[in-house]
Amino acid sequence: MQLKTILNRVEKYKSFVYGKERFVDGEDSRLAIEVDVAPRAGTRAICSGCHQKRPGYDRLPPRRFEFVPLWQIAVFFVYSLRRVKCPECGVKVEEVPWCRGKHAHTKTYQWFLAQWAKRLSWQEVANVFHTSWQSVFKAVRRAVVWGLAREPWQGIRSLGVEEIAWRKGHTYFTVVYQIDAEQKRLLWVADGREEASLKEFFDLLGRERSGKLDFVCSDMCPAYLNVIADSAKQAVHVLDRYHVMANMNKAIDQVRAAEARQLKADGYEPILKHSRWCLLKRPENLTSAQTVKMQELLKYNLKAVRAHLHREDFQRFWEYKSAAWAGKFLDEWCIRVMRSKLEPMKKVALSLRNHRDLLLNWFKADKAISAGTVEGFNNKAKLTFKKAYGFRSPNAAKTALFHTLSKLSEPEFTHEFW
Repeated sequence: MQLKTILNRVEKYKSFVYGKERFVDGEDSRLAIEVDVAPRAGTRAICSGCHQKRPGYDRLPPRRFEFVPLWQIAVFFVYSLRRVKCPECGVKVEEVPWCRGKHAHTKTYQWFLAQWAKRLSWQEVANVFHTSWQSVFKAVRRAVVWGLAREPWQGIRSLGVEEIAWRKGHTYFTVVYQIDAEQKRLLWVADGREEASLKEFFDLLGRERSGKLDFVCSDMCPAYLNVIADSAKQAVHVLDRYHVMANMNKAIDQVRAAEARQLKADGYEPILKHSRWCLLKRPENLTSAQTVKMQELLKYNLKAVRAHLHREDFQRFWEYKSAAWAGKFLDEWCIRVMRSKLEPMKKVALSLRNHRDLLLNWFKADKAISAGTVEGFNNKAKLTFKKAYGFRSPNAAKTALFHTLSKLSEPEFTHEFW
């Protein structure tokens, strides 16, 4: 089977034909295949400005356009672009179906690179296919722009709002996920974690689609709470269970660290040494050694142990079936903690009091809405950043997130690459 037969099967163009093919040595001494492309007889060139057929003007020197490798051999189309004399646009270079603008890569090859960029780091893709990181980035960006332009944002009922750190120095993104049972994906990425970061998403979503939201899940960030209360009033706003318990763990850790320093200063035995994870883990997740250490700690009247027991007591809140009884338990728990003289835990209790209604919305949502999906997406986002060994620009980081997590649509190919 000849190469032209294969190309006509997978990459056929109506107004162009494939000519001679030949083996050549590439710039880095790699074997390559060049395939001549010529316009079909009797066809006129298309103006790249107005996209209309126009009379010819002259031809430019031959250019090479890289196509998908064949049998690990680089493939290039060789074509002399025609210039047209357009009455509206003047003298313009013709528009060709396999490439756009001054790109040296065909559209098919760009989609090929973009699909591999989902599996490997961008630099690794560049190394494997003997191209540059910038070429891979442009391919991914083109795939993201193409997919976002065809994304209607319809049927969204549940949202998860979160913040993620994408580089050192407390540099954050605000991300919005769709967390419906039938569709889970990234919808929005914005710089920072201010009100404007989230407000821009709801402005794009529009009042009509915002009014159809049933649930919104977020942490206790004041900026997010204000925007959600203003832009999605009818939605049940659920505070994320993960962040509530994470705040308690931070409080326990602060109590433990302060008490350990005080015991050392007073000359007591360092009983709290190597106890951090004993206090932060749930009892069922402790290792054998940690279980023994925890039993030893329970013999002492330590502040850290009391803070740990308060957290374990609060776990009963999530087991209630009635929001009324859960609210009664929450009030009593907060009273006990406020009397405990454990300042970090008292701050947590005060925060839970201030967000009482939002906490009880967890029961109105039948315990079905949580940030478990959101945290899963966040882990994938962190893996995306790690594969890249850090992005220098926010635009590149956003492009990578959309490409990996948004489930963007792709054009129908005449063939698959795997």
